[in-house]
Order: sequence, then structure tokens, then C-alpha cells
Amino acid sequence: MKLAEPWRLALAWCGLCLSAHSIAGSGKLLATPGVSQVEGSAGGGIVPWAQLAGYASEDQWSLGGFCSRASVDDYRLDVCGIQANLFDRVELSYAEQTFAVPALNTDIEQSVSGVKVRLYGDIVYSTWPQLSLGLQHKSLKDDAVAALLGAEDDSGTDIYLAASKLHLGALGGFNAFWNITARHTEANQLGLLGYGGQQGSDRIYLEASTAIFLSQNLALGYEYREKPDNLGLGEQQWQDVFVAWFINKQVNITAAWLDLGSIAGQADQTGWYVSITGYF
Repeated sequence: MKLAEPWRLALAWCGLCLSAHSIAGSGKLLATPGVSQVEGSAGGGIVPWAQLAGYASEDQWSLGGFCSRASVDDYRLDVCGIQANLFDRVELSYAEQTFAVPALNTDIEQSVSGVKVRLYGDIVYSTWPQLSLGLQHKSLKDDAVAALLGAEDDSGTDIYLAASKLHLGALGGFNAFWNITARHTEANQLGLLGYGGQQGSDRIYLEASTAIFLSQNLALGYEYREKPDNLGLGEQQWQDVFVAWFINKQVNITAAWLDLGSIAGQADQTGWYVSITGYF
């Protein structure tokens, strides 16, 4: 079976990363950037974390690219994006999302532009958790489905504050990680179904991740994400159980089991997720 174009590009990118000498972004411990989140930021698969993409220290920069696929019972989400880490202070990201809806024989496309600023600390070396403030601006390319469902807007901006900490040797000699993110958002299913609606409420939504490192290269973890139900369609929290393999500082691969609850009135959307990221 032929690979879709984004996945051919992702494999080519990661092949280049594997074969290249790292001239930038090598100053962090292996696995400390996390992986790539479906909205383009560094973090877990569904939750942005406080750490920035890549391995850049304060006098380095880092570039990265990723592609991800999530497939559940009635839908599929493909995402490809790029990331930049500037001197371990600012992360810039851009992602293109394609949400396949076979029942309507249509694809919903959205772009996400992100910026994240490290406010305090380091996930390993500071006493208190690393803190970062992030922004994700999202825009639908076609709002026909969103408007049909009652969404008020075709674009929106999420603002979040994330706190992350890695505890070395904390659980029987294994490294343990946790993250908590607080997000203000009006996005319906990440914004793929538009923004706002008659059932909307102005509140903060919580997200969380935790993981244990079974080895230097392998992490097993769990994520949880609250989401608004602005459209009154029974939108529910997301959760996943993931395994992340950090081959080296240039390439990592993540696989996960997903439980996305109800999407657009279709209940019990469970399935799988896979993502590959490459860094310079």
C-alpha cells in the first residue's frame, strides 16, 4: 500500500535527521522535549507540555518536523507540522490538520499556528516545575460543517499555562514525569467543528499527563484532556495510553490507544494513534 504524501515527507525528514550530524539543539537530556502534540506544540499526543520542542539549550536553536495519524471508529485525523526552539526560551510551531468524515464523504482542514514561552525553570534541574505560557491560533479552511452544527466562528485562539516536572529515579529507580495544563478555549473538537455555540461557557479546562520511563529510551504514559461541549452534542473528555520510543535525539516514535468519547453525536470513538518526529 502506498504511503500518503505527508507520511513520505515525514519518513524522508527523519531519515535525513538520522544521517545528519547535529549542529544545533543537543544540549538537553534524551526525551526531555517530549513528543509532538496534535496541535503542533511539544508535549504528549493530546496535551501540550511546558517543555519546548527539540534539544536546544540557552545558546542553541532547534528545528523539527512531525506527522501523526489518529484513527477511531468513525473518523480519522492526519496532522503534519514544523517546530522551532529558539534558545530554550521560545517555541514556534505550525500544523496542518485533516479530519476525515467518511459518513459525509468530506475532509475538514484546519491550520494551527502556535507560540510557547518558557516563563520559569527546567523540568529536570529547577526545584519547582517548569512553567510555560502558550497560544494556539486555529483557523478552518471551510466552515460548512461547523456552521451546520451551530458553531459561531470558524477560527479561535486557545491560551494555556503548562507546568511540567521530571523526577529522576523517583519510582524504584525509574524516572517519573508529570504535567498539568490549564487551557482557555472555545474550540469544538480542537476547532475542527468550529468555535463557540449556544451551549458555550467561559471557563478553564484542565489537561494532564503522566509517564514512567521504563528505560532511557522508552516511556509509558497516560493523558487526559477536558473539552467544552458548546454545541450540545455530548462532547467528552479525551484520554490515551501511550508508548514513546526515543531512538536518539534526532528521532522519536509514539504509539497510543485512544478513547475520544463522543464526536459529533457518534459515541464510543476509540482507536489508535501513531506519530513520528525528527529534530535537527
